[in-house]
Amino acid sequence: MTRINLFRTTEARATTFCSTTFRSNQATLDSIAWGKTNFDKNTSTLVFAAALIICSVAVGCSSEKPKTASSTNPSAMTQPTPPAVSTPATVAATPAVQAAAKPIHKKVVRKVPATVTYVDKTSGVSFQYPRKYGLETGDAANELVSSDPIPMDFVQPGGVALAAVTVPESAYPNSDLASAYFNVSVNKALAAEQCGEFAVPKASPATPADPTVQATAQLSKLMIGDMELQSTKTLASQGAREEASKYYHVFENGACYEFALRVATTGVETEGGKHVDRDQVFQRLEKILATVKITPAAAPEVTASAPATPSAPETPAQ
Repeated sequence: MTRINLFRTTEARATTFCSTTFRSNQATLDSIAWGKTNFDKNTSTLVFAAALIICSVAVGCSSEKPKTASSTNPSAMTQPTPPAVSTPATVAATPAVQAAAKPIHKKVVRKVPATVTYVDKTSGVSFQYPRKYGLETGDAANELVSSDPIPMDFVQPGGVALAAVTVPESAYPNSDLASAYFNVSVNKALAAEQCGEFAVPKASPATPADPTVQATAQLSKLMIGDMELQSTKTLASQGAREEASKYYHVFENGACYEFALRVATTGVETEGGKHVDRDQVFQRLEKILATVKITPAAAPEVTASAPATPSAPETPAQ
């Protein structure tokens, strides 16, 4: 598309007009000067000045170009938006927001149970005892039980110790406590009627293990869940040493189970020590006894056999 500059053409025309007018006026003045001598020189000078003024105005007007609508206005142009500059506060806030949005994985602290469960699958016996207490099983349990004046209180021999839980000495510091424990024994040689009996009342006043040890007994019953236990208490003394015991019998799974609670004291108070409260120790052991369970043994499967076919009677010989 061709653009025609009207303003330059107008300017050229004005310049040409002024030049032509100037030359024409100059010629006119010359002709007047030469042809008519009666005009005054001042008049010709004024005419010449007027012509110059007219030319100057024409040239000045043509040089002032009006601004077109297509002219570019720098202030009207859309300035590009400068990129956002992150201030230190913004930069510091961004990780904080991200950290808040991200789930915080807290370290789960698993608490160790205060009690431990003992289970003997062979006999079906289970119970719970404090984790800080000691546990003896097998030969160690038998050795611990047999060291007492009254190892077991079955009416017939054949009892075997399964497990024993001992109370640590730190539970009663600076006291005359010699030993305290809970033990489980089983005797498979006894019938249900014999399981409800105890050996100590028959052997009183001397124990089978040591005739010099005096013992007394008291019979009673105790219910633990659905189990009805026959119980007895004994108190054996040998010098200043005393051993109080509680025995509980129950017949389950074709065997007699015995649960014994024993507290032995030396009777000798150390310097700064004190005599232990046996009842308080028994309460701790009875809490173990209250958790005892005996799982019923599964009945052996009986395979049905076909009835025998009766044989034909023999024919007596003729």
